[in-house]
Amino acid sequence: MSTEIRGVVTRATGSWYDVLHEGRTIACRIRGRIRLKGVRSTNPVVVGDEVVCTEGGDGEWVIERILPRRNYIIRRASNLSKESHIIAANIDQALLVATLSQPVTAPEFLDRFLATCEAYKIPATILLAKYDLAAADPEAAAAFHATYESAGYRVVDLSTLDGTGLDAVRALVAGRTTLVAGNSGVGKSTLVGALEPGLALRTGSISESHRKGRHTTTFSAMYPLTGGGFLIDTPGIKGFGLIDIDDHELWHYFPEMMRIGAGCRFYNCTHTHEPGCAVREAVARGEVARSRYESYLKIRDEDDKYRK
Repeated sequence: MSTEIRGVVTRATGSWYDVLHEGRTIACRIRGRIRLKGVRSTNPVVVGDEVVCTEGGDGEWVIERILPRRNYIIRRASNLSKESHIIAANIDQALLVATLSQPVTAPEFLDRFLATCEAYKIPATILLAKYDLAAADPEAAAAFHATYESAGYRVVDLSTLDGTGLDAVRALVAGRTTLVAGNSGVGKSTLVGALEPGLALRTGSISESHRKGRHTTTFSAMYPLTGGGFLIDTPGIKGFGLIDIDDHELWHYFPEMMRIGAGCRFYNCTHTHEPGCAVREAVARGEVARSRYESYLKIRDEDDKYRK
């Protein structure tokens, strides 16, 4: 008779999965037949999944099934793809790491990620990393804060060089399962290492040719924190295509637009061309950041192409 256990996936490489069970990490394979109902995913088992595993007669552990997820972060696997890629599951919150230079984080990337967090009800905080560099351009830093704080997000200035913001982040992650995400080179692994020094994660330099980060985290991995809770470190994400979000619902996932949209003349306003649109009027007055509104329009346009 095979032994059955329940555990949490802490690392997923695509062929092997580390499962944490009562303080012990067990290497498991996956049953080929595991599929998620209603989700066409390139990776059926992800970090954060609670799974049931069995040990066969040959001593090899196998993931038999995934227990119901309370949430997950998902993105389109590639441009115009109908396949999805799930980044992690069963998350308490997300920390989105952004930088104003070396490399520059594109506003549209931030807005896509934040909209996905809103859609899947995952609280998000933005970390303005490498703040020692950002402070050299105080106007740009202030504008960044204004854009996202007016939308309703907390922005924490962070520098692992001088310790700015580290105590605030430690308080955020204590006792919670936290996803750390962002482009390559913004300092995710450096942050994880600063919060839990014993991990000694690899970090990378910035490519001089493109001023973009090199990928140093190959697979998502979950690390326990000494003070309680877990951090999920993810590979650097170049693009973030939204999936399963209807055009008519997209604006619901921009909190500032959701607050203002009730004042539109038409109940089914798309906030693109209609007269009496409270959202477009707010953009014109500077009450909604133009960069956020432009991200909304670009996402709608991308979804139109995706459906063709």
